[in-house]
Amino acid sequence: MLPLFGGAAVLAIVIIFGVSAATSLLIERQRLFALADTAALVGSESFDPAQLTLTPAGIVVPLESGRVRDSVVSFLSTNTWSEFESLRLESARTPDGRHVEVELSSLWRPPLVSAFFPEALRVSATARSQTFIR
Repeated sequence: MLPLFGGAAVLAIVIIFGVSAATSLLIERQRLFALADTAALVGSESFDPAQLTLTPAGIVVPLESGRVRDSVVSFLSTNTWSEFESLRLESARTPDGRHVEVELSSLWRPPLVSAFFPEALRVSATARSQTFIR
């Protein structure tokens, strides 16, 4: 009977470790996505006002990948972002000149390291943004 209780206790501890690691990973990814979303917003505001054009569909805002990347790098360098371990800007670009895509990644470590879970994992988040002027 005692080995049955010991096995149940080990299984319960593994489940608790798993739930705490999964929750920590989810929170880290949400925080990283929020930062990527803010960086994409900053990148979508990096247009040159002199290049705005008026079309029958409305005002067109031309974006350039170089300006987008420069503004995102500037935004990320103004703060320390110490809550993210080895924060990395994977890409900041405009695929079509109208939308901005920003991909960030950081290193996540589980709160409890064990043989069942990795010691570290690189987590990435991608956000898109677009500028509308009316």
